[in-house]
Amino acid sequence: MSALPLALRPRRAGVQLFMVALCVYFLIPLWWLVASSTKKGDELFSKPGLWFSSPGSFATNLRGLWGRDHHIYLHWLGNSVLYAVGGGVGATVIATLAGYAFAKFSFPGRRAMFAVLLGLIMVPSTALVIPTYLLLSKVQLTDTVWAVILPSLLNPFGVYLVRVYVQDSVPDELLEAARMDGAGEIRTFLRVVLPVMRPALVTVLLFSMVATWNNFFLPLVMLSNDKLFPLTVGLQTWYESATIQSGDSSLFSLVVTGALVAIVPLIIAFLFLQRYWRSGLTLGSIK
Repeated sequence: MSALPLALRPRRAGVQLFMVALCVYFLIPLWWLVASSTKKGDELFSKPGLWFSSPGSFATNLRGLWGRDHHIYLHWLGNSVLYAVGGGVGATVIATLAGYAFAKFSFPGRRAMFAVLLGLIMVPSTALVIPTYLLLSKVQLTDTVWAVILPSLLNPFGVYLVRVYVQDSVPDELLEAARMDGAGEIRTFLRVVLPVMRPALVTVLLFSMVATWNNFFLPLVMLSNDKLFPLTVGLQTWYESATIQSGDSSLFSLVVTGALVAIVPLIIAFLFLQRYWRSGLTLGSIK
């Protein structure tokens, strides 16, 4: 391999330094969260910083986290899993069907409907929370799990992503060959299209699950029963209690430890599903 020209070496070093600085910038909050979870409540304020306190304090915080308020954190964790999986899988199914239809079928109003879809991508989800609450209150679905799952099924960006991916990765000749072999539309979709769409489906699933897992405003408005709270709203109630009860500094440690535990399922989901991304990178390289 030829050596890099001297004129390009400073530029390459600058780019690498910039990327390292970005990595440090994004990792500092996570590092602070891990380090702070090893501190007691009073140590969060008396010993601020980015270094650990003691492993024993982390174990104490975990025991307090599980046992606080009759193990309600486990209820919140289960609710978050239910909302994320139910909303994520449902949003992926709807986005897959809609994106495939937009990409490979012609029907009246397709362009107008797709233009509306693109417009919905620009609408902040928080702007739809109050109208959604008024709508669900009419059918008495507020303060139920459906009040969080049903709005999470709407994912315009997922429909757009699937449509673009199918249009570029699923040739019309492949569909025509399957139809000539006697396969119907449903069988063609299940046996031919879905295996090719796997990377797009995993991407939409992860985006939808992460968005639902991190959603705060929607469950805050929809739910009043603390047994139905997800982790985001539940930890906020603990934080508010800690600020009101100034003498209970240990509750701050539980909030920090709970926030650290809350990101572990997302990391596991990403590590488990990333292999499907890698398997899809070479789909178009072998004919």
